[in-house]
Amino acid sequence: MSARLLPVPDGLDGMRVDAGLAKLLGLSRTVVAELAEAGDVLVDGRPAGKSDRLTAGGLLEVTLPEPESPVQVIAEPVAGMKIVHDDDDIVVISKPVGVAVHPSPGWTGPTVVGGLAAAGLRISTSGAAERQGVVHRLDAGTTGVMVVAKSEHAYTVLKRAFKERTVDKGYHAVVQGHPDPTRGTIDAPIDRHPRHDYKFAVVAGGRPSVTHYEVVEAFRAASLAHVKLETGRTHQIRVHFSALRHPCVGDLTYGADPVLARHLGLTRQWLHARTLGFAHPADGRWVEFEAEYPDDLARALEILRDESY
Repeated sequence: MSARLLPVPDGLDGMRVDAGLAKLLGLSRTVVAELAEAGDVLVDGRPAGKSDRLTAGGLLEVTLPEPESPVQVIAEPVAGMKIVHDDDDIVVISKPVGVAVHPSPGWTGPTVVGGLAAAGLRISTSGAAERQGVVHRLDAGTTGVMVVAKSEHAYTVLKRAFKERTVDKGYHAVVQGHPDPTRGTIDAPIDRHPRHDYKFAVVAGGRPSVTHYEVVEAFRAASLAHVKLETGRTHQIRVHFSALRHPCVGDLTYGADPVLARHLGLTRQWLHARTLGFAHPADGRWVEFEAEYPDDLARALEILRDESY
């Protein structure tokens, strides 16, 4: 552990502790929030909460954890991972369930980065070796289309595109019940759940999060929705539909009905990254890619259609 002492600059006066320290130290707001919860952020000698406000000239004392040792990339084939498109700048894949995007402490399962290495695809971009080429992520439990940058130029261009929200991300989700209205926008801030830090929730003062949806097919007890993300928060679609009391079918973490999940043979949320569109980093032309439904989601959808359950 290492402690840092520094005054609060004038430019951070009135800012929340998590936002201000993230800006000052180059850390994520989530990391700063975790430090504050652990009592590792002091302002003028007193523990500060993540939502406390900073005052210019105050003395900050932050205890930082030692940096973690690098995570090794293990090249191993990933069953079910399909390459949708491959050129000199990008590789587009269809990610199967149970696969993380990159290695991380505590994760022992397969990864997209490891699968690409096993397929002989060379990724040459800056950043930590285990995250080279990663410009966006899908949860391990979410399937679908994603892009990995292969060149430094593509990495820079795509990182900016995701940050500036010029990428078109289309998801399909089967949610419980029938959202009303059938077409709408969910604009609700998201942060870590106040009591369960393994999940997220709509929280006042959280990070701005916007989800657009349209119901494209209705069944007796569920609806298939086409979802567009304006922001890309962790678990965003799952959290937003849970907040509407229409959780993704099979998503027991966020309140889905376990009886319906068992009936449909689902062991995870019915959520799939269906389409991805962006300006190709090589020449700026608009490209779009699509990933077919994996077997478990396709079977569940077939049951809903056949039975109108």
